Amino acid sequence: MSVSSGFNYTQVDSTYFEKRGLRRYAGVWSLWALGVGAVISGHFSGWNLGLANGWGSMFLATVVIAIMYLGLTFSLAEMSPALPHTGGAYSFARTAMGPWGGFLTGLAENVEYVLTPAVIVYFISSYMSSIFGTSTAMLPLWWIGFYILFVGLNIVGVELSFKVTLIVTLLALACLVVFWFSALPAIDFTRWAMNVGAEGVALPEGKGPFLPKGFMGVLACLPFAVWLFLAIEQLPLAAEESVDPARDMPRGILAGIFTLIVSAFMILWLNPSVAGIGSHKLATSGEPLLDGLKAIYGEGIAKTLATVAVLGLVASFHTIIFAKGRQIYSLSRAGYFPTVLSVTHGRRKTPHLAMTAGSVLALAVMLALWFSLGADKGAAVIGGNLLNMAVFGAMFSYIMQAIAFIQLRRNFPRLHRPYRSPFGTVGAGLTVLIAAVTLYFQLTDPVYREGVLWVALWFAIGVLYFALVGRHRLILSPEEEFALDHSKAGQG
Repeated sequence: MSVSSGFNYTQVDSTYFEKRGLRRYAGVWSLWALGVGAVISGHFSGWNLGLANGWGSMFLATVVIAIMYLGLTFSLAEMSPALPHTGGAYSFARTAMGPWGGFLTGLAENVEYVLTPAVIVYFISSYMSSIFGTSTAMLPLWWIGFYILFVGLNIVGVELSFKVTLIVTLLALACLVVFWFSALPAIDFTRWAMNVGAEGVALPEGKGPFLPKGFMGVLACLPFAVWLFLAIEQLPLAAEESVDPARDMPRGILAGIFTLIVSAFMILWLNPSVAGIGSHKLATSGEPLLDGLKAIYGEGIAKTLATVAVLGLVASFHTIIFAKGRQIYSLSRAGYFPTVLSVTHGRRKTPHLAMTAGSVLALAVMLALWFSLGADKGAAVIGGNLLNMAVFGAMFSYIMQAIAFIQLRRNFPRLHRPYRSPFGTVGAGLTVLIAAVTLYFQLTDPVYREGVLWVALWFAIGVLYFALVGRHRLILSPEEEFALDHSKAGQG
């Protein structure tokens, strides 16, 4: 049946949704672990590359990005219980900006959730190859093995998935806490953290300037500070698997972001301050936390420490696979993606086809790059371009979600909101501004721009499919029905 100009909804019966059922299980702590676990790998590595601009620049950039994520998470804490659907970001944007707004937001998140686990599994496999002494040629086998293991764990059932999430998240946080307490007696902040000079040179005695490259150095650090918080926004995707989303979703989101803020500033303060490490050396490290642990405990237990350091990567890999499945499932259930992808496991009630399809796509991209470009160049593209593509998708989706929040406040003031953000539209506006500035400075990197071109291709394929097929086959899923009902009501 036709509902509005240009969009047609296919009538389905109850069996359609019976084949696409989810099971409620998650409480506050499960949601907290899902959010923290998705991000925690960014506290183990990635953020440190910004230290090339000086510790002060990275510190101020982290403050700015923390403000952006506070604006975003408080907005999500309001929207997710008001629109408690698995669609998350797509659902918010769909209600506020119509089907095209919902689809573009969902497509941006799709880029992030398909590619981020691919990058993470590459780093996990690199660690494991080093620990077990396997050759570089064996890395693709590690990728395939980890995907099979963690997609399998997510398929077995939501109960097991959340239990594994909680365990690996707690272990990863415990690893960080051990590092904090181990580092405290071994730090000399002014000597080591402040050892980057005005031209980016190492200062043997430290005591360098707070902003070696001025304000531009702060702006250049923004993309790296994002890694300390990236993916906390996935929590609303668990809304239909939350026991009480109206109560638990805001608590889980806000507990998660405040946990991450504490951890982010602890690692930023302590890791570069460890004697013998320093900001200058850490700026080019692939394993900053591991380098810090080695400086404290020595090289003799390097393999044991490397195994511990993998925990953060495993936590994020497992939780983002969960998010990927729900994100593809929600867009498929509503007809934006082929509807077969939203069929859930008959007994387990998990979106097994969505998780499998997203993982196969990611593996196909990785293997194509690896074998077409060769091991060295393929590794650089996987660790660089795919990473940049994921960040671009995330920033675009943040802007769209913040705009959706503002639109919902303006157009649906009577919408029932179990929780209201104390920052309101000001917080959402700051999210839009900071995300836009971050995108701009990411685009100044030539390597990043190459990734953006691939995102543009991804968007072109998606938009073409939706324009020609998807928009004529939409389904009255919970997200769509909610949006249409409130659109007719006019004022929620």
